[in-house]
Parts: sequence; structure tokens; C-alpha cells
Amino acid sequence: MKKFKWWATLIVSAFLLVLSACGASETSGGGEKKKKLRVVTDAAYAPFEYQDKGEVVGFDVDFIKAVAKQAGYELKVEHVGWDPLFVEIKGKTADLAVSAITINDDRKQTYDFSVPYFLSTNKILIPKDSDIKSAADLKDKVVAVQNGTTGQEAVETLLGKENKNVKKFKDNNLAIMELKNGGADAVVADNTVIEEYVKNNPNENFIVIEDDGAFEKEFYGVLFPKESKLKVEFDKAIKEMMENGEYAKIYKKWFKVDPDLTELKTQQ
Repeated sequence: MKKFKWWATLIVSAFLLVLSACGASETSGGGEKKKKLRVVTDAAYAPFEYQDKGEVVGFDVDFIKAVAKQAGYELKVEHVGWDPLFVEIKGKTADLAVSAITINDDRKQTYDFSVPYFLSTNKILIPKDSDIKSAADLKDKVVAVQNGTTGQEAVETLLGKENKNVKKFKDNNLAIMELKNGGADAVVADNTVIEEYVKNNPNENFIVIEDDGAFEKEFYGVLFPKESKLKVEFDKAIKEMMENGEYAKIYKKWFKVDPDLTELKTQQ
């Protein structure tokens, strides 16, 4: 009888160890609980990211939360501003950044990017009575841009890097304000941002014009510190979302049209 009890105790103990190991694996993903990630952004870029009653909202916010959930993480999204977000990612004080950030070779020298998740191009915002018809017409005009963006780069390519007619601002809201106040003839920025502005402010008599020959297609990516281990997980999650319909659902919520997934997948 004692012998049976000893073996029974041994079997029960072994069984409990197996259960404990399984439980640890299920709750911690192999014994290491995934941390809550800090995401930084510039919440002055509607409809991608902006502040509503003290909360950061927008397409990018919904997108990155869904990606993180797919990858098994929770997020804390913080507005820090455009230039500071790059400083934070470089210094690894934040885990990732999402803020309509165009992937380009210059930024790749310092940061890692996810696979592309959004297709964009720069366009021109002007008053309805403007004589500007194309990017070539900007050469003798005062153009407002957001500092440190591809919009600034595109305009400086047209007008010259040291041209004083290129007015640089902290964000696009200030650039558009300069146009409204008569201090600029045009604003060059990402199409979605200025198209959204025109749609929401019909009484201001602005229009958006495009010039595909002057402005190349751009692709946004999630920004990571160099050699971040998160990149592989987030790349996988983004691709899965594009396959299971979750990405298209979020895109259509904010832009009322279906995304061009063929172009994005080609870039990926």
C-alpha cells in the first residue's frame, strides 16, 4: 500500500509539472511575457494621426493597434512630434513609430522599416483662383511644407535647397495656415492629408492638383530602431492582415474606398 501511494504521488507530481509547463507556455509565449510597447507619433496629421479630446486617433493608430494585436502585443501610443519621434527611435527610448513615415534610402541608413503598409504621393494645395496648374508653376511661387518630409524634399528639388521661397513649418497644419493667411501660394504635402483638409473645409475654396511626373509614389512603413527584433513579427502580422481582410476594413473606415493591395504586395 505504501509503495502504491509513493508511485501515485510521483505520477500526480509529474502530471502537475506538465500542466504547469503548458500553462506557462500558453500565457507567456514560451516563458517570456511580451511587454507593452511604446509607440510614438506626430498627432497633427489627420486622418493618419490626430488628437480628439486628448486621445490620439486616426488610420495609423487603428492600423498599428491591429498589427500589434495580431503579433501578440499591447501598445501605448504617445504624441511627441515629428522630429522628436526620430530621436526617440534612434535612441531606443520608444519601441516603434507610426506617423505616415515614408520609406526612403536616407532613413534606412539609421532606422529599420516594416514592409510598406500605405501608398501615397505628394500633391499641391492651392486656392481655387490660383494660376498654378502643375509642379512646374511653383518655380516662382512661395511654397509651404512640413519640415523634414518628402514634401519638403520634392519642393527643394524643384526650387533649390536654399531657396527662401520654400517655407518650412513644424507640421502641415501650420503650413496650411500660412497659405490661408496669404503668406504662401501653395502647400505641397501627402495627398491624403490635403485632400482630407479640402473635404472637411469646403468653404475655404481650396483645391488639390496632382502632377505624377513631378512627384513619385511613396510608401509608408512602421519605423523601428536598427536591428529591432520586432520587425520580423510586425512584418508577418501586416502581411497576415492584408490577407485576412482586416487591413482593408480599417482602410475603408478612414478613406471610404478599398486599398490598392496589389501595389503594396508588389513592394513587399
